[in-house]
Amino acid sequence: MNTATVTTPLARYVVRLADDNLILGQRLAEYISEAPELEEDLAIGNLSLDHIGVAMHLYEYAATLGDSSTTADKLSFLRTEREFTNVLLVEQPHAGFGDVIARQFFFSAYQTLLWEALASSADTILAGISAKALKESTYHLRHAASWVVRLGDGTDESHDRMQAAIDSLWRFTGELFESDDLCAEMVISGAGTDPAALQVPWDTKVAAVLREATLTRPTDPYQATGGRTGMHTEHLGYMLAEMQWMQRTYPDMEW
Repeated sequence: MNTATVTTPLARYVVRLADDNLILGQRLAEYISEAPELEEDLAIGNLSLDHIGVAMHLYEYAATLGDSSTTADKLSFLRTEREFTNVLLVEQPHAGFGDVIARQFFFSAYQTLLWEALASSADTILAGISAKALKESTYHLRHAASWVVRLGDGTDESHDRMQAAIDSLWRFTGELFESDDLCAEMVISGAGTDPAALQVPWDTKVAAVLREATLTRPTDPYQATGGRTGMHTEHLGYMLAEMQWMQRTYPDMEW
């Protein structure tokens, strides 16, 4: 059973984007049937499918940039924890509904800006995937932001739980805007965008929603990092063990 690797800068960049969406989609799928109301259960299922669908398109594109043995399935199911390059935020577990919403709100606020920038990518395939993903991400942000306000400006208990979720996940938001040599290369080529340029508009949007929700913006300066270089929290290993067991148990199995 061969693992899958990609080596070209564009392929590694595309896989990075795909990893974010696959892992978040998996996390959301874990919460199906646990939402506070049926409509929200359906919404979370749709959010999960959206993220996994985007990941599939990105992995398929990345596979065309690698050798002939690389496939989207191999990129999803045959890489180890250290080979995944998703940000730490998307792999964080959820103890309750507030965690699901806070994680989705932070990430959707970032992805809406990201897809908007990448919709103008010099790489036409990436631009096309991004333009479609932008429509979905815009809904994701609106949905998550409405729940942040509803819970934050609701009862004392809902306010406290929403604030606790915001405080808990805030330390994972700084990594969204870290630039590295790969990002710089993608900016020069015109295919990618500098994530650091997204931080100010992200912070403006997030701060506005938190104010409306009567929630306090965290001030803790500590920010966790490492996901882009394969240094993950302990949570990702458990996720991959569950997500990949069938493909690893029955190599090359297809639907």
